Amino acid sequence: MPLKITNLKFTTKLKPLLALVVLLSYTFSSAQEIIEEGVVEKEIVKDTSSQERIKIDGVVAVVGDYIVLDSDLDKQFAQLEASGVSKADLPTRCQLFGKLLEDKLYAHHAIQDSIVVNDLEIRSQVDQQFSYILEQMDGSMPKMLKFYNKDTEQSLRDEMFEINKSQQLAGRMKEKIVKDIEVTPEQVRQYFNDIPKEERPFFGTELKVAQIVVIPKISEAEKQKVVEKLKEFKADVVENGASFTSKVVLYSDDIASRKTGGLYTLNRKRPQMVKEFRDVAFSMQEGEISEPFETDFGYHIILLEKIRGQEYDVRHILMRPEVTQAAIKEAKEKIDLIRQRIVDKEITFGQAAREFSDEDETRNDGGQLINPRTQDYSFELTKMDPELYTQIESLKDDEISLVLQDEDRINPIKFKLLTVTDRIDEHDADFAKDYLKIKNLTEQDEQFKAIEKWVTEKIMDTYININGDYRNCEFNSNWLKKE
Repeated sequence: MPLKITNLKFTTKLKPLLALVVLLSYTFSSAQEIIEEGVVEKEIVKDTSSQERIKIDGVVAVVGDYIVLDSDLDKQFAQLEASGVSKADLPTRCQLFGKLLEDKLYAHHAIQDSIVVNDLEIRSQVDQQFSYILEQMDGSMPKMLKFYNKDTEQSLRDEMFEINKSQQLAGRMKEKIVKDIEVTPEQVRQYFNDIPKEERPFFGTELKVAQIVVIPKISEAEKQKVVEKLKEFKADVVENGASFTSKVVLYSDDIASRKTGGLYTLNRKRPQMVKEFRDVAFSMQEGEISEPFETDFGYHIILLEKIRGQEYDVRHILMRPEVTQAAIKEAKEKIDLIRQRIVDKEITFGQAAREFSDEDETRNDGGQLINPRTQDYSFELTKMDPELYTQIESLKDDEISLVLQDEDRINPIKFKLLTVTDRIDEHDADFAKDYLKIKNLTEQDEQFKAIEKWVTEKIMDTYININGDYRNCEFNSNWLKKE
C-alpha cells in the first residue's frame, strides 16, 4: 500500500508540470541519420563555417509509431524553469523521460483502438495556445519563430497541432482504461483501514458556502431586436449571396469561434454544444440556414455546410440581447431587499435562495455551492478558487456578504450574496466525516492499478527501443522488457 500511495503522489505532482509543458513547449525536427532498428544516434559533426564540433539531435526512444527526441526533454526542462518551477520541484530527467514514454504508448494504442479526436477542436486549441504564447512574446512573430526554431508561422502551427493531437489521443486512451471503474463502500473501508494511522491524509480547514444570485431580466423588446437582426443576416445571405463567414467575423458574440468563421464540427455520437443547438443542427440539410433560435448563451442562426457520416460541419452566429440599465437597476434593488430581509431575520438565507435566486444549479439546495473537484459541498480553504476565497475570507459563520457584482460566460452582469454555512477545522482523515474524499482516493488507487496493469501488458505487445544513456534509467515500468 505505501508504495502505491507514493506512486500516486508522484503522478499527481508531475501532472501539473507536464501540463504546463504541453502549453509552452514544442518539439523540433532536425536532419537525422537512420541506423540499425530505426533508432537515431547522436553524432558529432563539424560546422563548416566555424569548424566547431556540434552535437546533432537524435531519437532516444521509439514507442510504436512515435519517437522521443533528446531535445524534447531539454526543451521541456527549459520551459519549466522559465515558468518559475523551482529546481527542487522539477522531476528528474529519467522521470520525465518515463512519462513521455507512457504518453507515446497511450497515443499509439489509441490509434490502434480506432479512438478519434476532433481536428477542428484541436485547431481551436492551437489557436488559443498560439495567441497566448505570442502575447508572452510581446506580439512579435519573428521572436516567436526564432524561439521555436521555425521558419514560418504555419510550420509552427502544424507542429503544435500534431503535439496537441497526440496529447488528446493519450488522454482519450487513459479515459477508456478507467471509465468503468467503480468502488463499493466495502472497498472504500478496506482502503482506509489499510493506510497506517501515521500515513492517513490530513485535511485542511473546510467551508461550506451558499449564494443567492439575481440576474437582470432581458426585455422582450431587446430579444426581438436580436431576432430581427439575425433574420436580416439570413435574408442577405440567401437572397443576395452575402458571405455568412464575414457576418460571423463582424457580428458574432462567440469570440472563441470568430477566427474560424464560427465553425464547429458536431458528432451525433458525442454530445457537443447545448441540446437546443444540436437539435437544430441535426434537423437541417446541407446548405440550409436555420431560423433564429434561443439557448442559454443568446440567439443563434446556423449554416450547415457539410454532413460527413456522423459529423456535421456548421457555422453559427451568436448574438446576445443587450442588458438595459433599467433592468440592472431593478435587479440591484431586488437583491438589496432580499439581503435586508435576511438580516432582519424575516427569512433565512436558504429560504431566500429557494424563493428568489435565479441560479438553477444551487437554488433547490438553499444556495449551497458544490465543489467541482470533489462534487460535495465542502471547500478546502487552501484549494479554494482565489476569487471565491477573497469574497468570503472575512465572513463569520452565518454572516451575509455585501451585494457583489459578478459575471459569467452566459451573463455579462449579475448580483449575488454569499454566506458561510459551516466550517470544519483542519483534521486527520475520519472515515465517517470524510467518506466522499476517501472514496475519491480509493477510486484513484483503483484507476492507478488499472493503468499500471494496462501499461505492463501493452509494453510487452509494442515495439519499443530505448537508446543510449537512457537505458540506465531506473523506470517504474518495464520499458527495457527485462525478464
